[in-house]
Amino acid sequence: MATFVLVHGSWAGSVVWRELAPRLRKAGHEVYAPTLTGIGERKHLLNREIDLDTHIQDVIGVIDEEDLSDIVLVGNSYGGMVISGVADRVPEKVASLVYLDAFVPENGQSLLSLLPPDLRLATVPGEDWLVAPIPSASVGLKRPEVIALWEGKSAPHPLATLTSRYS
Repeated sequence: MATFVLVHGSWAGSVVWRELAPRLRKAGHEVYAPTLTGIGERKHLLNREIDLDTHIQDVIGVIDEEDLSDIVLVGNSYGGMVISGVADRVPEKVASLVYLDAFVPENGQSLLSLLPPDLRLATVPGEDWLVAPIPSASVGLKRPEVIALWEGKSAPHPLATLTSRYS
């Protein structure tokens, strides 16, 4: 069986894995789904200093604390940026990478540099360091229960995580 580390994207925490994680566990896999600093149940830690490196360190912290190795590192959306950094820093711990509808950066790229030109992100009024969640229709959500989860759980995301360059 495999050990999965699931890394969510922007605006919502590890709650996005609430259907997948139990299925993987039921199949006999070990599953970790950390929530990144400033997001989800860790939104009380939200501050303007959070960047891509912070989130990479969040995941490495779980890997180190749980003594994980030979992991399948899964990143969704912005999580692709995070798992790329984790794999670069602790390659000996990673068996494989899975980019699930995720950004796959090359050296020197930020998430913002990878966005389609027609996609515009808005900052939160009065908080130029926070990016407002994008509407559920913009991320292609269709199922009513998934839309409700997104709309109920998504919250502003630190802009510096999206402007930090992968290296």
